[in-house]
Amino acid sequence: MAILQAHGCDIEYEWVGERVAGRPTLVFVHQGLGSVGLWRDFPARLAAATGCPAFLYSREGYGGSSTCAWPRPRDFMQIEGRDRLPEVLAAAGIDDFILLGHSDGGTIALVYAAEVRTGLRGLIVEAFHVFVEAVTLDGIRRARESYEQGDLREKLERHHGTNVDSAFYGWAASWLQPGMDAFSIADMLPRIEAPVLGILGTRDDYGTTAQLDSLAEGVRAPLELASPDCGHSPHEELEAEMLALMAGFVARLQEPAQSP
Repeated sequence: MAILQAHGCDIEYEWVGERVAGRPTLVFVHQGLGSVGLWRDFPARLAAATGCPAFLYSREGYGGSSTCAWPRPRDFMQIEGRDRLPEVLAAAGIDDFILLGHSDGGTIALVYAAEVRTGLRGLIVEAFHVFVEAVTLDGIRRARESYEQGDLREKLERHHGTNVDSAFYGWAASWLQPGMDAFSIADMLPRIEAPVLGILGTRDDYGTTAQLDSLAEGVRAPLELASPDCGHSPHEELEAEMLALMAGFVARLQEPAQSP
């Protein structure tokens, strides 16, 4: 397990594929219960399909990274995107990249694109949250019940080890704290300048396609939207389809600019 230092924490990370001059790095920003390991082989497959290297990391409280206290602040995703992700990128020596964020990671990627922008060619966000919906909180309550009374804790422990409680409650307790239902990054979207590919499944347990509508209404940059027939993890449920969709987007980001 490789570790780098960023924002005062040990951060677990992994590189996949060879770094090639002139080609952007695919930076994977995991979901609310994710980690380096929980991406499984998708980063390697997308790296092979695009010829771009991939960089994965586990945020504080996840996988092999430092533990965290919970609940996190209500603006924890803004903090991650605006303040912490830039430090991780700097520590890894990444200055030309495409963000690929899933769920909470998608929101973090959108915040980076709106608030920081440096080095960003484009971003792919799947199952992201622009604002909080009732279905989001209901899904988290069901997950909490499974964690405390079912087998979810055991499943997550395989990937988070001694961090399993900080990973779960750092997510669930943060989302379910008072006032979190007012969370929104809609006001940030018009500041995004990089091209965006937004993906949200029609059967997502944590959000509806109203999230896609929010991107369409707010983002002024080039925007592509997809609503595949799947749940919360399109890259797992429809892997071949998502590989083709994402690889095509990455290829377009690398095309030479056309002269007017």
